[in-house]
Amino acid sequence: MSIASIKRAARESVAGLPREFWWLWTSTLINRLGAFVATFMALYLTLDRGYSASYAGLVAALHGLGGVLGTLGAGVLTDRLGRRPTMFLAQGATAVSVAVLGFMEHPVAIAVVAGLVGVASNASRPAVQAMMADIVRPEDRVRAFALNYWAINLGFAFSSMAAGIVAQYSYLAGFLGEAVLTMACAVLVFLKLPESRPEKTVVAGKPADPEVSMGTVLKDGRFMGVVGLSFLISLIFTQSYVGLPVAMGAADFTPSDFGMVIAVNGVLIVALQIPVTRFIEHRDPQKLLVVSALLAGYGFGLTAFAGSLGAYALTVVVWTLAEIINSPTQMSLVVRLSPVHARGRYQGMYSMSWSVAALAAPLMAGFVIDHYGADWLWGATAVLGTVAAFGYWMLMRNLPQEDRTPVATEPVKSPPVTEVEATA
Repeated sequence: MSIASIKRAARESVAGLPREFWWLWTSTLINRLGAFVATFMALYLTLDRGYSASYAGLVAALHGLGGVLGTLGAGVLTDRLGRRPTMFLAQGATAVSVAVLGFMEHPVAIAVVAGLVGVASNASRPAVQAMMADIVRPEDRVRAFALNYWAINLGFAFSSMAAGIVAQYSYLAGFLGEAVLTMACAVLVFLKLPESRPEKTVVAGKPADPEVSMGTVLKDGRFMGVVGLSFLISLIFTQSYVGLPVAMGAADFTPSDFGMVIAVNGVLIVALQIPVTRFIEHRDPQKLLVVSALLAGYGFGLTAFAGSLGAYALTVVVWTLAEIINSPTQMSLVVRLSPVHARGRYQGMYSMSWSVAALAAPLMAGFVIDHYGADWLWGATAVLGTVAAFGYWMLMRNLPQEDRTPVATEPVKSPPVTEVEATA
């Protein structure tokens, strides 16, 4: 491939997306550049503070529980208060709570503040995803979500390396560094991003759009099926940081060996997310999600047969391809199934599936490995992948046509409707 063709492909990958999307993308990148706490919290508690692994697990669980509460609450706020203020409040609260966490001494105080960090740090997700759906054309959403996911992984790859260096000298510097970058994110959102929440249509002085509550979301069978499948997929992917290091340790591989293997995931996402998305963005989402579920399940399932670093790395290649395909396709599907005026609630429920999986995956991995062995865990992931693939195939039959709602960089104003027009 020539340099000219590479440049042309790069231009086509980013062309046609509004300026507001790129400010949102930049805020995501800055946010992930400072992801210190999520990366090194366990090491901070066990190595620097001298707490037990059980206590570190409890803190991680409280952080995950906070994520569940944060995504659901923020979904409601995103629809009621707006995308921009929800993001600003969430990122500002994250900056303050992370800085406070760095100064906590008492174990109860650490656990409580870690839970608050979990609430705040996850609260911006529904607003970010809803705003992206508001401002990007439907035909560009898969590409937009892929670019945002690429920014997340690019930022996380850098922050992991930087956090490792910072942690050698001062964990407190890591906490404060994350707080500063997150506050910078909040300021960027406040200064550069206009509100994008569509206003409800009014006919004859009354809202034409039906009221949507969290109960309405729960009764949406097709959407909740997608949430359930997202939970299964999340259970599989989370084993990369839960079951995989435990299994490799039991097989006498070192932490640095695990670091080398898991680095393949980040490198591939950074290198392949954009070109793969160009290949899949206009293809049948049903087939893409079925294939991604099978690749995820059997990619992890192949870990049962790995006996060398090279073999482990090959399994990572397989399930990373699944991740690259699944993430933007599934997020686009969530937008497709969400009413325009209730995107925040729907995105909050979807994000919650990942938070719940973050709580359940360690319990699943620990129980299966302790009682049956790691090979059974990898067999279970293959089963989960097969179930998820079948579920996607069933749920996406006769899928409604994708909406073509006009996008907006400010609230969509409905034209006044006279009584005569409303009854005509």
